[in-house]
Amino acid sequence: MIINHCFNFRSFIFFTVIISGFGHITHVSAQKAPPILTGQRAFLVDLNSRTVTHLDSFGPYPSIGNIIPEDISRAGEVVGSYFNSSGNRRAFITSPDGANMRDLGTLGGDYALAYGINGAGQVVGWAWKEGSGYAFITGPDGMDMTDLRTLAKDPFGSAVGIFSSAYGINSAGQVVGVFPTPENKFHAFITGPNGEGMRDLGTLGGADDRSAAYAINDAGQVVGRSGMDEYTIHAFITDLGGMGIRYLGSLGGGRSEGRDINDAGQVVGWSNTENGEDHAFITGPDGVGMRDLGTLGGRSSYADSINDAGQVVGYSDIVGGGSHAFITGPDGMGMMDLNFVVDLPEGWTLTSAMGINNHGQVIAAGLIPEPETYALMLAGLGLIGFVAWRQKSGSRD
Repeated sequence: MIINHCFNFRSFIFFTVIISGFGHITHVSAQKAPPILTGQRAFLVDLNSRTVTHLDSFGPYPSIGNIIPEDISRAGEVVGSYFNSSGNRRAFITSPDGANMRDLGTLGGDYALAYGINGAGQVVGWAWKEGSGYAFITGPDGMDMTDLRTLAKDPFGSAVGIFSSAYGINSAGQVVGVFPTPENKFHAFITGPNGEGMRDLGTLGGADDRSAAYAINDAGQVVGRSGMDEYTIHAFITDLGGMGIRYLGSLGGGRSEGRDINDAGQVVGWSNTENGEDHAFITGPDGVGMRDLGTLGGRSSYADSINDAGQVVGYSDIVGGGSHAFITGPDGMGMMDLNFVVDLPEGWTLTSAMGINNHGQVIAAGLIPEPETYALMLAGLGLIGFVAWRQKSGSRD
């Protein structure tokens, strides 16, 4: 099985869980990320001590790296998803420093995916319920999962919140993500504190008329992507409080995407260059002045997270093929291979980095090349699709 390079695992699982027929959702929510790799594991990296800790694994497939980390809090709490004993993807949260994984529960269905966490431990993501997918928020420490639709007080009608997903949350509990409008267009949204209320952020215009928001800082500035047409997407940033969506620019090509933003308003993501390569970028404060971060020697690189010092993490193609996780110094200076910055167990390679906090803790994925493990992983993914198919078939009986 080949997984297209332009879909990340988040979008693949989202698509698998909702079975089929909702390609327009994955088109909105897909972003650049490395393919699923043989023997993949999840790690917590401490830049201060140079140590790398394998996140504890639970579920039926520990040997295939069943944990997909997504975000890390200032205390080192990690959120993401894993396979449970039934072969379903479920959301998890850890204690500080990546210890003691705990299932977040669901909204009543079988599936849940966690994407973001703030300093209070409030988690946001997506969960399945009654035949639909819904954005959720939890209380502090990941307790009490709540359907965001119930907090929306929406002026748009009952369609709001169905097949929605929440991707980012700030210290006040303002949530951003994607939701369907009454016209069945998927738009970026922002909420008020603690997930209350839901406001359409709109788009940058164009025929495609779609957008998605991935991150928000404590000033309420939001970043994401907006579709100008079927093949062109543009990174955007908003002003303070999520007002006034505007184009971030590009590195000379026609496509770009904003993935994260720090409290100074520095944005990271990826953009096409003039020669058609995808490169990671960083901006100055308030999203001004996009700068190419370069690569680790290959053609492409993608930035996924930034802390308040301007350290950026993501992944890059390397010479000879494959991808390695990278980290930069403050203000995005000096891209370095994360594998050379820390002390790794023998034989391991960090292939991508998804998040970094202000204390120098990074969440990353790594691997040991074991071909037989890949077959097991594909079997696990096939099980997800089969279970979903059976559930859908049963609903027709």
